[in-house]
Amino acid sequence: MNIVTLLPFIVIIGAMFLMTRSAKNKQRQAAQMRDQIQPGTGIRTIGGMYATVKEVHDDTLLLEVAPGVHAIYAKNSVGAVLDDAEYNRIVHGIESEHDDDAPVVPDDASSLTGAEGDDDRRVDMTKGDAADETGAAGAADADASRPEDADAKPEDRKGSGSDDAK
Repeated sequence: MNIVTLLPFIVIIGAMFLMTRSAKNKQRQAAQMRDQIQPGTGIRTIGGMYATVKEVHDDTLLLEVAPGVHAIYAKNSVGAVLDDAEYNRIVHGIESEHDDDAPVVPDDASSLTGAEGDDDRRVDMTKGDAADETGAAGAADADASRPEDADAKPEDRKGSGSDDAK
């Protein structure tokens, strides 16, 4: 047999080996995570429910899903073990202390658009039918109505996109 005919089979076998190896590593890490669960730990199940571990048994966990509400779940249903700060932030809405070195992310984009007191002009970004109806003369009149274009020469002004394409 020729080595060229065997090469695709070797590549396929190698790919299968690498895929099964990575899957086994993920399973091993998940098993270690589940074995480290202790009472009082906050978890997220594979279904997306957040709960606090109350008791740990061989294959099951007693979870407190709400104050005074307990449920028994299989250990395999644990999707992630959360640290206390993340669990409190998600479930209780308690924010941890901010680091002074950490960047502050604004809640909205208004602080990113310019300083206060800037001229808040609206920009029409639509391909409206009104521009097609008024034609080039309407576009030139609209451009002349803006204060920064009032002293510009007509040849300096940009017309509509259809004039530029000619």
